[in-house]
Amino acid sequence: MNYQQICEQVKELVLEVGSFIREERKHFNSDRIEVKGQADFVSYVDKTSERRLVEKLEKILPEAGFIAEEGTSTRRGERFNWIIDPLDGTTNFIHGIAPYAISIALNEGQETVIGIVLEINLNECFYAWKGSKVYLNGKEIQVSEAATTKDALIATGFPYYNFDRLSDYINSMDYFLRNSHGMRRLGSAATDLAYVAAGRFEAFYEYALHAWDVAAGAFLVRQAGGIVSDFKGGDDYIFGEEIVASNSNYYDEFFSIVKQHLVKL
Repeated sequence: MNYQQICEQVKELVLEVGSFIREERKHFNSDRIEVKGQADFVSYVDKTSERRLVEKLEKILPEAGFIAEEGTSTRRGERFNWIIDPLDGTTNFIHGIAPYAISIALNEGQETVIGIVLEINLNECFYAWKGSKVYLNGKEIQVSEAATTKDALIATGFPYYNFDRLSDYINSMDYFLRNSHGMRRLGSAATDLAYVAAGRFEAFYEYALHAWDVAAGAFLVRQAGGIVSDFKGGDDYIFGEEIVASNSNYYDEFFSIVKQHLVKL
């Protein structure tokens, strides 16, 4: 399997669909928004983008199945599956603010072998394949070297469901706000993770996420020299709905703080 060749083909597809999304934003019709749940939206742009991605990905790797946010295809592959978010940050998109992104990962069994995140507003494409470095528009990137909270800029996200852990979550943010360079909440987990891979953020954590939010970005972080886990230090971060990602120097301290606040013994 030539992972690099497949990655290059998918990258071109993602750039094409990203251009479509960028153009649609110029005359976006907010009357065509559907509400899936509290603060959980989908538009015709999400659905059209996913349909275009699925149609082309089926040609690139016919034997692969799909885990796609909008359910364009629910067919599962025996060996390969694409994990797709056609528009991560839909709420940002419908309000006309950045960032929002396309996120695509390819899993071979339980292992991610390709990850691509396109932040659409800046047209920044982050990508990697099994055995490669991570690239941003053709230039190699890597995680930062900062090793302590006092030197870290930390990203997170706010849940729009499952508020049972909200008080503990706010306590964790209180700690980071008082002791770090600050916190950012961009509204796109895929972008947050890509920025960790690029060394723009030292770390990211969030819960109540889905596989399509994190699969590609988590792969990028690991390929760029970082560490990714769930809140208990395990590897159930793609389907386990919680994720901790950091550069390797800072991970131990960052993880211990997240675990202290958010894991009940």
